[in-house]
Amino acid sequence: MASRAGVSTALVLLALLLSCAAMSSAARRLEEESPKEEEEFPPHLPVPELPVPEHELPPFLEVHVPPKPELPPFPKVGLPPKPELPEVELPPKPEIPAIPEFHFPEPEAKP
Repeated sequence: MASRAGVSTALVLLALLLSCAAMSSAARRLEEESPKEEEEFPPHLPVPELPVPEHELPPFLEVHVPPKPELPPFPKVGLPPKPELPEVELPPKPEIPAIPEFHFPEPEAKP
């Protein structure tokens, strides 16, 4: 007996198949109905010109902003002296071994 998940998956796939078939037939019908020659559209209506105002516009309003208050001076803070770090001797660097050169072998001559 098939599981419920298998049955529901089959139903979803069947519905998807039917919707695809319906869409393709509808597209075919629309393609057949549409005329092949380009349609002529009526000319656009003329755009009306905006009326020019006959009076002057009022002047811009002046906005008075209060002056910014002065900030108090930043207090000077004394920093503690930096501690002196002891001198540390590092171990000697190891020598990197040289990479041996590689040469391709000479091809043997064919008799």
